[in-house]
Formats: sequence, C-alpha cells, structure tokens
Amino acid sequence: MWLMCFFDLPVGTKPQRKMANKFRIHLKDDGFIMLQFSVYARLCRGEDGSTKHVERIRSKCPKEGSIRLLTITDKQYGRMKLMLGTAKKTEEIAGEQLVLL
Repeated sequence: MWLMCFFDLPVGTKPQRKMANKFRIHLKDDGFIMLQFSVYARLCRGEDGSTKHVERIRSKCPKEGSIRLLTITDKQYGRMKLMLGTAKKTEEIAGEQLVLL
C-alpha cells in the first residue's frame, strides 16, 4: 500500500520557510518520494507499516499549515494518470521496488 502526504505549509517568513523545509527533509529521510512540490508518497508493506510512518509524520508536524495523509492500495496507485510531463526517475525506481516485494 502507498501512503500519500499532501501539505500546504506557510512560507511567508524565514522561520516558516525553515520549518517547511525541515518537514520536507524529514519526509525524504523517511523514504518518501516527491511526486510534486507538496505531494509525497511512500510504499508501505501493510497497515502496520503505514501506521508507523503516520506516527513519524505526526511527531514532525509543524505548528502551522495543513497536512493530509491518504492510504491507497498499490492497484489504486498504479491507476494514477499523469496528464502532463513525465514520471520522475524516483517514481520509476519505486515501481521497480514494488515488483521485487
């Protein structure tokens, strides 16, 4: 299953930008791949794995902004349509990892 993280964090001041950047770095360090600037996704082995990463995100939530999490199956993720542009290299790597699990 995939854990999707959508966020909208304030970046009007230097401390806000620093906090938003720290949050993005935390997501990357936790194995999330960036789909768009404020949309990240991570492959999880199941509900327990997803819950573990939800708690890690909860512990790093900034005080301001909006963060939403969505869990979807691999089949649902695979039906995602890319309307413009190309898939990033990290997305292609994640897809290959999925086949190996």
